[in-house]
Amino acid sequence: MADLNSRIHSAQQRAALAVSRELVLLYWQIARDILARQAEQGWGTKVIERLAHDLRMAFPDMKGFSPRNLKYMRAFAEAWPEAEFVQQAVAQVPWGHTLVLLDRLNTEAERRWYAAQAIEHNWSRNVLVMQIETRLLERSGTAVTNFPASLPKPQSDLAHESLKEPYRFDFLGLTDEAQERDIEHALVKHVTEFLLELGAGFAFVGRQVLLDVGGDEFFIDLLFYHLKLRCYVVIELKAGKFKPEHLGQLGFYLTAVDRQVKSEQDNPTIGLLLCKSKNKVVAEYALGDKTQPMGIAEYKLLESLPAELQTSLPSIEQIERELGDLPD
Repeated sequence: MADLNSRIHSAQQRAALAVSRELVLLYWQIARDILARQAEQGWGTKVIERLAHDLRMAFPDMKGFSPRNLKYMRAFAEAWPEAEFVQQAVAQVPWGHTLVLLDRLNTEAERRWYAAQAIEHNWSRNVLVMQIETRLLERSGTAVTNFPASLPKPQSDLAHESLKEPYRFDFLGLTDEAQERDIEHALVKHVTEFLLELGAGFAFVGRQVLLDVGGDEFFIDLLFYHLKLRCYVVIELKAGKFKPEHLGQLGFYLTAVDRQVKSEQDNPTIGLLLCKSKNKVVAEYALGDKTQPMGIAEYKLLESLPAELQTSLPSIEQIERELGDLPD
């Protein structure tokens, strides 16, 4: 029975994706006809209003033929005029995702990038909106790293694109005054949101991971494994401004993980130092003579809140408790 349930569920998912794909292609074809008619007859003929009325009369049980949606279809066809690209790429994105791309992005390059990311990572519409609002495209691949010199291609390119700057941790509800241990604890508590912000491929291994080196104990703030890079990723948090000596500690942890944790099949461990602020030139100089793969990036927390708001706002626990009491 369990096997049958799995097969039926998979078949339902494939059927839903096929229906979604055909619907998006239908909308694009309708939009191409609208553009052709408007080019022939001019804007004053109210093509969209007449067509919406006729389609709703012909298909009273089918939704999606309002004048507003037909205008979205027209914008859709204008944004992606190439039939081949629509069939191969855009049709894999549900119509609701397409509306988000049209509403929130202005250039074809941006829409293509976010559409490709949504397909690759299977983003929901809400996740797509969040990634656009937090400017993922502008932040991707912008951290200061030494990957080109310390990693072979194409791993160096993939590693560089896997990091971003700044990392946005506003979902933690912490202000800029938060200490390293507070941030670390909150990141683990909200690990789902943290993994989403880190990006695809990161798997959480542990917090305050113990390393025994010559009888002395050391603790890594956060340890991850990157499934695409096939390597461990050590993340160290610094609540203040970046200092060159921070890389010495990070490099020590990379050596220890490479010798004690990683297997022969794993690639060299990568280090990511997250700090509240940094001088980019100082960071580049500090990485200049390092042979281990490292990156330095800033993170952003909430801006400081007025004291009266800090006491009146509900806590995360209160919000979750209230939501848990809501009926389904």
